[in-house]
Amino acid sequence: MVVEQTMKRDPTAAAGGDEPAQPHLFVILECQRPRGGGARYGLEGIAEVVVGRGATRSATREKDGSRIRLVLRFPDPLMSSTHAKLTRTADGGWEVTDLGSTNGTYVSGAKVPRSAIDQSELFELGSTLFVLRPEMPTPADATAVVESHALGGRMHGFGTLVPSYSRQMRALLQMATTEMPILLLGESGTGKEVLATGIHAVSGRKGELVAVNCGGIPESLVEGQLFGHTKGAFSGALRDEPGFVRASDHGTLFLDEIGDLPRTSQAALLRVLQEREVTPVGTTRATKVDLRVVSATHRPVDTLGAEGGFRSDLYARVAGYTHNLLPLRERKEDLGMLIADLLEHLAPGRDVRMTPALGRALYHHDWPLNVRELMHCLKAAVVFAEEGAIDLKHVPEAIRSSGPARRPGPASIEMAASRPLTPDEEQLKARLVEALSGAHGNVSEVARSMGKTRMQIHRWMRRFRLDPETHRE
Repeated sequence: MVVEQTMKRDPTAAAGGDEPAQPHLFVILECQRPRGGGARYGLEGIAEVVVGRGATRSATREKDGSRIRLVLRFPDPLMSSTHAKLTRTADGGWEVTDLGSTNGTYVSGAKVPRSAIDQSELFELGSTLFVLRPEMPTPADATAVVESHALGGRMHGFGTLVPSYSRQMRALLQMATTEMPILLLGESGTGKEVLATGIHAVSGRKGELVAVNCGGIPESLVEGQLFGHTKGAFSGALRDEPGFVRASDHGTLFLDEIGDLPRTSQAALLRVLQEREVTPVGTTRATKVDLRVVSATHRPVDTLGAEGGFRSDLYARVAGYTHNLLPLRERKEDLGMLIADLLEHLAPGRDVRMTPALGRALYHHDWPLNVRELMHCLKAAVVFAEEGAIDLKHVPEAIRSSGPARRPGPASIEMAASRPLTPDEEQLKARLVEALSGAHGNVSEVARSMGKTRMQIHRWMRRFRLDPETHRE
């Protein structure tokens, strides 16, 4: 047997080509060590993954003839030295098998000796939470092993473990070094201002980043604050003011919520962007400016022009390059990375720990207010927990009630599985057995024939205690 250390490539390298679907294993959270962040392990070509305890987090490939095994180690005190393994099934799916661990293997909160796993199911080894994504669009040059703490541009908001989103982030990072105006689109709380700050930081521009909330300025004062004014230009103008545009000379002007900019001010802003000069209110003398514009909004600006709310010519000026930010619910693979980064600011130097129950609840929550909501949740939790582990009782009720946060005990699992089946369930079980027999145990074929997902078929098999292996030839 040949043992070789997993090769790592620069995650900021440019991606190209198509994005075929590939399987990936994600570390969502190390509850005993949340500052460790998340990780992604590509499983293309991997026949088996063995997970166990080690001194540090590591990934090693082992070749055994034509088979490749990935061995993962985690400094998790609740994980056994050889805890569990993941293997490909004959129908192309994956299953996890406990290898006699002390604390057991849990899938969706239930302790299992062996279980099929699908993309929505969180599974737990020791106090470390994982998710397996069997088919994720993946750039051809994606890195096989990615640790979130090593991601390029992460501290400026460009980091992600999601393969296809990483490609978009790399493109944005490249665009940040140019003079191209950038438009950031995304829901509230997704981190548009963080990205704008990052774009300015890597741009190399010597001036300041000047942030303007276009929706927070009274309409009567917008032009005076944006373009500046002279003393006496209007009531209350007690002195000359440069305005936000001139303050960002040789720097970056960040127009947050540009979709809320009054239409009467849009023409004046358009002229500034076209002519690269600004005329303060109260004077006819224009001043040249050298600025780069980054805009952001949670509103669909490209459709506002048709509705008469936003000038299409101004949209063309600010949307030189458009980047769409994913909401947190669509990038939960980044939860561990975001938690680690937030804890660095919220609890510097503190040895923060979390209970697995909390970790499961954080994963299953939909985060309607996105990363901002996660930040407020952690900020309060580290205060309430004092020096102890952060638990469910330290977070809001909306998060406590998200998903299967608590492990059911062995007795309750047995009770649920052994209760008498209803007539409808007996009929469903018979249909499932017939489908399994006809497909020779191929779960994917069964799912297609019954019009269901593979995940649903696996749930039914667990409920009815059916093993597809008994139907294979």
